[in-house]
Amino acid sequence: MWKKSAIIGLGAALALTGCSSSEPIKNAEAGSSAAPAQKKVIKYWTDDRHDQEYIKELITKFNATNADKIEVELTVMSENYNQSVDIAFASNQAPDVLRLKSANTGLFVKKGYLAPIDTYLTDDLKKKFSTVLIDDVNKFDGKLYSLPNTGLTLRLVYNKELFDKAGIANPPASLQEMVDAAKKITEIGKKDGVYGFALNFKNPKGAFDRAAREILSLSGHQGLGFDLKTGKFDFAPYAEVITYFKQMYDNGSILPGAETLDIDPMRAQFAAGKIGMYLSFSTEPGVYKDQFPTQIKWAGALAPTLDGKISGTSEIVSAGTWLGISNHSANKDAAWKFMEYMHGDEILTTYHEKGFGITIVPSIVEKAKQPEIPGMEGFLVGKMDSLWPVSPTVTPEGANYADAFFKYMLAGGDLKKITEDLNSRYNTALTKEIEKGSVKVTPDPTFDPSKLQGK
Repeated sequence: MWKKSAIIGLGAALALTGCSSSEPIKNAEAGSSAAPAQKKVIKYWTDDRHDQEYIKELITKFNATNADKIEVELTVMSENYNQSVDIAFASNQAPDVLRLKSANTGLFVKKGYLAPIDTYLTDDLKKKFSTVLIDDVNKFDGKLYSLPNTGLTLRLVYNKELFDKAGIANPPASLQEMVDAAKKITEIGKKDGVYGFALNFKNPKGAFDRAAREILSLSGHQGLGFDLKTGKFDFAPYAEVITYFKQMYDNGSILPGAETLDIDPMRAQFAAGKIGMYLSFSTEPGVYKDQFPTQIKWAGALAPTLDGKISGTSEIVSAGTWLGISNHSANKDAAWKFMEYMHGDEILTTYHEKGFGITIVPSIVEKAKQPEIPGMEGFLVGKMDSLWPVSPTVTPEGANYADAFFKYMLAGGDLKKITEDLNSRYNTALTKEIEKGSVKVTPDPTFDPSKLQGK
């Protein structure tokens, strides 16, 4: 299904509803011929920013050319997208079309936010997407809620100039090497405001899900704390990763103020040459081409692992979802017209070729050209990249794993007790969801993450 030479890129989040960028994109002919009452206004919410200029172009064209007097209004959200969606549905202000990702589609289905789209699919569309519709990704309980477009790789993003200046020959292979490299870069650059490492810790879960997750999957562990072999949560490997992050925080290698740093301000600092390295999605090449143009020499590399050995694979995330229709929408048919337009061959192909993402739709992968964007070569899909089995999503009582581990990183404490508490609370939540029938778990004692390599 994947081209080995293909290039991935998609999805970076922004901030809360109050900090969102709502940009209605009007029909060029609006007001000249059609009365406002005749329009069907469709609100589209997304937390992607790297592709927003292209999406604006597509919406402008759709608004100007569709024969059904449909007008799409785009709102670009940011880091707390899921919470903003929750608030919108609770207050009857939900959008008609939502950007979906693998981490939130199941939650949105469970909460009743999404409408099934099975009845809208033509025979041609069924054929086009038949081999890439996945249970618990696109389909839930036999109903289809989304169609695929792209996937994301995760990489270590590093400043090659700072590495050279600090005498570091290669990107770190182990977490200890990452800690050592961050310290060296800080030592030679601190006087100029340069630090070895940073993440967008304003949102701890967003930060760790683009960092610890990748480190763990390459180390042979499911990256969100779930043990596929036992069918239970076990945050012990996660806790081991956090000890290295704490070392960087304690020795001053992390950019000061990272506790309140959002993703875009962090990227701006990296583009200015003030950060040695961070971990993120394959959206970054597009970001540094268009959003934060930079003259620094930088690259992407496989993330370090716990011990320097690769025992698993780099997980390809957010694979297979893109858009969904609100179950509360009063204009579902119009929303589908827009969704169908966005899944057209020309748009999916161009999306790939511009470097915004790589489609996993076979008919598009076959004909799409490889995009040429500086830095993208480090994010290519190779034998160390693969899809992982889907892990259950639960909401425990109390702090989530990211908040609990971030608090430890800043203030210390008993890491063993923190880990045991997380295991207890998450597995209690898991048991409740299983008993309600909302989550299904099948332990796989034979699961071998090394066998994912090359797939």
